[in-house]
Amino acid sequence: MAPFGAQVGPMSGKRDYYDVLGISRDASEGQIKQSFRSLARKYHPDKNPDNPEAESMFKEIQEAYAILSNPEERRKYDVFGHERPGGSPFGSRGFQGVDINFDDLFGGGFESIFSQFFGGQQQDKSHGSDLLVRHSVPFQAAMDGMDDDIEIEVLKHCSSCNGSGSNIEGGSRTCPSCEGRGRIDEISMIGPFRQRVRKDCAPCRGSGRLVTDPCSECNGDGRLLQSIQVKFSVSPGITSGNRLRMRGQGEAPNTLNGYPGDLYIEIDVEKHQWFERDGADLLMALPLSFADLTLGTTIEIPHIDSENLSIKVPPSSNPGETITIPGRGLPFNGNSPRRGSVTVVLRLQSPKKPTRSLKNKIKEIRAELEESIPPIEERIREEANSRRSR
Repeated sequence: MAPFGAQVGPMSGKRDYYDVLGISRDASEGQIKQSFRSLARKYHPDKNPDNPEAESMFKEIQEAYAILSNPEERRKYDVFGHERPGGSPFGSRGFQGVDINFDDLFGGGFESIFSQFFGGQQQDKSHGSDLLVRHSVPFQAAMDGMDDDIEIEVLKHCSSCNGSGSNIEGGSRTCPSCEGRGRIDEISMIGPFRQRVRKDCAPCRGSGRLVTDPCSECNGDGRLLQSIQVKFSVSPGITSGNRLRMRGQGEAPNTLNGYPGDLYIEIDVEKHQWFERDGADLLMALPLSFADLTLGTTIEIPHIDSENLSIKVPPSSNPGETITIPGRGLPFNGNSPRRGSVTVVLRLQSPKKPTRSLKNKIKEIRAELEESIPPIEERIREEANSRRSR
């Protein structure tokens, strides 16, 4: 029940603030904040585009939170309700929105929430930059995996000044404007409500420190380009475009307090001499002579699993037909012992420069071949019917 004198219902034309947030009148500050965070996430306009009702609810939630999160305003509301003496607590313009702290409201980083809602990207200066390098591995690595290493140049803390940026001890101090964070929050209007925008601190230029005696090695930056060797492992089944994340191997932060970024190694698997790849499956073309296609044959070729690949070609095979050999492809990416298949596409390899003797022999058997197969029109119809029925 509302305290005596509170007018929070139809007389004011507004819903009770406690009802708006779905809390009891004796709710704690933590419960008020928790309810506000949950409802704000649910009804945020950018999560509900083209929904005027959600936008109206979001503003109503903000207004209720603006009053109930302020102990003095809450006390007045508990006593007088919406009809408080002296008019609206928001002044003559009425409620214009509250200052939303994204870190407090959503429990995540300001930058990630800002990016999620508005498509922006803000660099967290307490976190060193992530790096991306591309590295090629032989095709065999997709079969067996491998251990490898690369050498890269990356900004690391200067060893001469231990990252302080100063030649002398005490020559670098925390920037008082940003308290070493390298960033400050400024209020900016986005739509009908105010929100915080994070920017580099001007006095320290985003470094979080003020240097009076710059280090001669790093010129006060606290960081230097250094060559480092990074070891990593490639798992069987790796594909081009896969990225390996090496935590803490990126750039050092340019602030006094922070942690290094990550290194991402994007793998490019080199081409095989004759295989094309589709995930764990392998595809190859097998050029054969007319005799091999007609009489059948068995072909053995070296394979990536160190055991020869045996391809049995049935008699009377035609160019374009396929032979599938299960279990001889690449491993699936992960811990599965399964492997893909090898698909062989048969091709007819005609002699490029047949000798006169070979030409004469082919002419001799042409008539006999023509007698053993149907007329040309019938062959065309049979081929079309076979193709359409697949």
